[in-house]
Amino acid sequence: MRNIAQYFLFCCLIALPLASCSAQQARIENKQRNLSPKTLYRILKNDKVGYIDATGKVIIEPQFERADAFSEGLAKVKIGERYGFIDETGHLVIEPQFGAQSSSFSEGLARVMDDSKGLLNSKFGYLDKTGKMVIQPRFFQAFDFSEGLAPVRESVVGKWGYIDHDGKFAIEAQFDLADEFSEGLAEVKIGGNLGYIDRTGRVVIEPQAYDDVSRFSEGLAKVKVGDKFGYIVKTGRVVIPPQFEGYTTAYGHFHDGLAEVKVKGKWGYIDHDGKFAIKPQFDYADEFSEGLAAVKMGEKYGYIDTTGRVIIKPQFDGAGYFTHGLARVEFGDKFGWIDEAGQYVWPPTK
Repeated sequence: MRNIAQYFLFCCLIALPLASCSAQQARIENKQRNLSPKTLYRILKNDKVGYIDATGKVIIEPQFERADAFSEGLAKVKIGERYGFIDETGHLVIEPQFGAQSSSFSEGLARVMDDSKGLLNSKFGYLDKTGKMVIQPRFFQAFDFSEGLAPVRESVVGKWGYIDHDGKFAIEAQFDLADEFSEGLAEVKIGGNLGYIDRTGRVVIEPQAYDDVSRFSEGLAKVKVGDKFGYIVKTGRVVIPPQFEGYTTAYGHFHDGLAEVKVKGKWGYIDHDGKFAIKPQFDYADEFSEGLAAVKMGEKYGYIDTTGRVIIKPQFDGAGYFTHGLARVEFGDKFGWIDEAGQYVWPPTK
């Protein structure tokens, strides 16, 4: 579960033009999987960000100091010292006027930061795709909308609750921490313990003394007990006992029926029964997406399929998820895009 420090790390990461493909990006890149088939992909050229299509054709010339991936047809970009939004033609549709910790669109609304009174007095609100502020900035902290609700808190000492698209509290502020909904449940902290609620605010999994918990993915959520990780189902029952190594629940979500786990310093993949489908053998492993996953062998990253067979040989300094047939890879400080055959659609540039 995200704590306050992780929240600010998250905000910093989304402001980067193209960050390294690390586990810390998991939550951000996971949202980018739900893009339309006409997805545009960010590129760097002469330290400016632009966008290409799936064929490698430049659609929006590199011109932005910083820019996010497109989400729901719009992308957040930095112009001068402020952030606004462009459409898929590169046209500026919402003037740059917001702070760096503003987010992409989710469910038709974008969380934006009003720091006109200084960073320490900044507040968050939500605007629609016309640029209209439909929920006025009044929150000290806020996350994106998911399954119709967004977790927010109104002051530094206030409790977390959930608002609807009208900005009204659908679940009253009562939690010490709260996260976004996934598969009908959201992680919350009550009295120092972590549990899950449903969209009515009803506690579904009683808060327990977990050291950390994650969102649900394919019906399973990762929980940390001491220094080990295991998995629970939506009743709270432990179905895969804590036994895996690691530091955070940012990784290890199930995708394509498998989840990456670490045992005795090596990474492999388990199935829903907790059995190894791909034995631990990698120096690092990432989540599957579109049937492929990035893994590290020695000092380089390549891609395997769900049987563990190497599909794209290790050759990259960093590697990300596949999204509609393309994945972002890095060589040193340069970034490019490859297809599922490992061929460059856009060669590494910076």
